[in-house]
Amino acid sequence: MSLSGVCTITLTPFTEAGDVDLGGIDSLTELYLSSGVHGLTVLGIMGEAHKLSDIERSTVMQRYVIAAADRVPVIVGCSAAATRVTVERAREAESTGAAAVMVAPPNNVRNLDLVFEHYRLVAESVSLPVVVQDEPVNTGVVMPAAFIARVLNEVEGCRYVKLEEAPTTIKITSLLDRIEEPEKRAGIFGGLGGMYFYEELARGAVGIMTGFAYQEILVRTYELFSEGREREAREHFFRYLPMIRFEAQLGVGGVGIRKEVFRMRSAIPSSHVRFPAPSLDEETLRELRELVEMLGLGG
Repeated sequence: MSLSGVCTITLTPFTEAGDVDLGGIDSLTELYLSSGVHGLTVLGIMGEAHKLSDIERSTVMQRYVIAAADRVPVIVGCSAAATRVTVERAREAESTGAAAVMVAPPNNVRNLDLVFEHYRLVAESVSLPVVVQDEPVNTGVVMPAAFIARVLNEVEGCRYVKLEEAPTTIKITSLLDRIEEPEKRAGIFGGLGGMYFYEELARGAVGIMTGFAYQEILVRTYELFSEGREREAREHFFRYLPMIRFEAQLGVGGVGIRKEVFRMRSAIPSSHVRFPAPSLDEETLRELRELVEMLGLGG
């Protein structure tokens, strides 16, 4: 199965008491799919994967796979500090029914030869395609375009890359210049909350992986662009850019803002984010409600 389009980064919903909300996963999945997304990416950073126990990770993954019911591919985040743990997570994802696994480099491993070997060992341990997650802010590992291209060119199972290092646009061009037979070997996904989605598509990205709470906006942008209606795609995307910009306030609770939006959309009953995380102040909530109303995004 080839991955492309809007492969939304799913949230992990919690109850007000902080427990994983399985019913919330079901309702979120239905909202995602009714919005037209082309895939679900679970256990990413926006899914608070780093705040889940091993048992909870397995539970969340399995529930999303069951809820998706083969309607769209499910990509599972399997990153870990040790290669062995990453391999174990990737094998579990494959046995659960994932379509692909997403793997970031181990945190703070600056020796890129070790990072390359990490990807080789993980890719050889499963038959699923590997999405190379370029996430320097959270991992502390900077992977230049030339290195990522080497991974994609030389490691057979590494077929996709998700970019999070700004500017993603320039890196897309640099990667495409270096990837051998890009139409056969790899697909590049944008990220950064959707901030540069139109420009990423124009540069040659095959889609995006982000947790933006109004997936249908990105889906429509992708559809218009894919139909060759670039001007309409750009206009549609730019109309809603203020919401994407507002969500990008990670310092005041980007996950919290997104969860609040999904609560407002009746997809989940609680916008609880696991501690440590900043809480949203009343002024931010007021600004969010006003923006939703101004853009006509209610419901």
